[in-house]
Amino acid sequence: MADLSLTPEIGQWRKVLPFWVSYLLFPLIWASAILGGWWVLLAPVLAWYLFSLLDLAFGLSHANEDPATDVSALAGYRWATLLWAPLQFVSIFGLLIYVSHSAHLNFWEQLGLFYSLGVMSGTIGINYSHEMMHQKTAVERWMADLLLAMVLYSHFRSEHLLVHHRYVATPRDPVTARYNESFYRFFPRVLKQCFFSAISAERAMLRRAGRGFFHSKNPLLRYVVLQVGFVLLAFGIGGFAGALLFAFQAFVAVWQLELVNYVEHYGLTRKHLGDGIYEHVLPRHSWNAAHRASNWLLINLQRHSDHHYKPDRPYPLLQTYAPEEAPHLAFGYPIMAMMAMFPWRFRRFMNPKVQRWRKMYYPGLRIGPRITGLQIRCRDKKCPTRTAGHKVALGIEMQAQAKLMCSDGFSWGVDAFPSEFVGAEDL
Repeated sequence: MADLSLTPEIGQWRKVLPFWVSYLLFPLIWASAILGGWWVLLAPVLAWYLFSLLDLAFGLSHANEDPATDVSALAGYRWATLLWAPLQFVSIFGLLIYVSHSAHLNFWEQLGLFYSLGVMSGTIGINYSHEMMHQKTAVERWMADLLLAMVLYSHFRSEHLLVHHRYVATPRDPVTARYNESFYRFFPRVLKQCFFSAISAERAMLRRAGRGFFHSKNPLLRYVVLQVGFVLLAFGIGGFAGALLFAFQAFVAVWQLELVNYVEHYGLTRKHLGDGIYEHVLPRHSWNAAHRASNWLLINLQRHSDHHYKPDRPYPLLQTYAPEEAPHLAFGYPIMAMMAMFPWRFRRFMNPKVQRWRKMYYPGLRIGPRITGLQIRCRDKKCPTRTAGHKVALGIEMQAQAKLMCSDGFSWGVDAFPSEFVGAEDL
């Protein structure tokens, strides 16, 4: 690990307070609603651009806290995540009441305001729910459920805990962005695949426990109740327009989440060892960023390798790794997420890094136009030979776009995982 000089006195407020910086967004979002005009976009401008500039000013932090620190010393950090859910609830539904009874905001200003709310509930709210869903207390898990229900993405908890952490950096993980896959292809794929993978994972757990799908222990039922309840509340406050504004901020929030998901594992792969077994998740399988300011805002989410190594480790104790152990980004997640919305620029920046990563950790894998043994599978589930599996030699730049035809006349699509990283069960 990088710089194992353990920083003392973790519980002191001078160390805790920087992780509360996100709470400045609440007065900003209300002030922007009152001011109207272009001010309604103040929150995302600060969240994206200001913290990108602060990263330049505050630099990198490679210092690690003692991972054996007792949780009793982390109360200030824990409250930073716990209090977000009630304040986000007040902001979303309070602003729905405000715009429903205020005449000074026109349609576009209302849309801009709830766009800003979506940036806040996605960049911060979902991130805080992610932290709390990994913890053991019922209060934290309930707060996580409430935050996800406020953005109509409750199944993210099941998918993340049961699928993503188990299959990250393999073809079986929908959230691992394939090499050369643009965000605009990744996003609709993830929306569909994550929803069904969450249902399948929960159904499998219920089956193993001898329970039916509609058993009270099925969290999917709780997700539906919470989400329907919030939609009905938005409708009760603002009618059809209020429900649409609520849904719009939820969509923006999910967009923000998936932008970060796209960056976190882009192009990274675990080696298939045979018989459906992959190598263990290692620090090399996540993109990290040691930027101090954006790690304050994102509560150390950018120390992502250690999160996958120890998922329930509280965020102030997450460790950073040396570049030889884990790949590091030149910019923090905010800049990388903005770059991801411009696929040509993102690929130009990231693809050489992925190729260097593969050369460093998997030197036997051939990279470039002569790559062979790429696994492809039929996209049509009705195809009788869908599970047979085929190989084709294609240029690396064609992986995300190529369309072929299988022997039965069905359309085939290329999976951007070289064959060394794909098991037969993934075909």
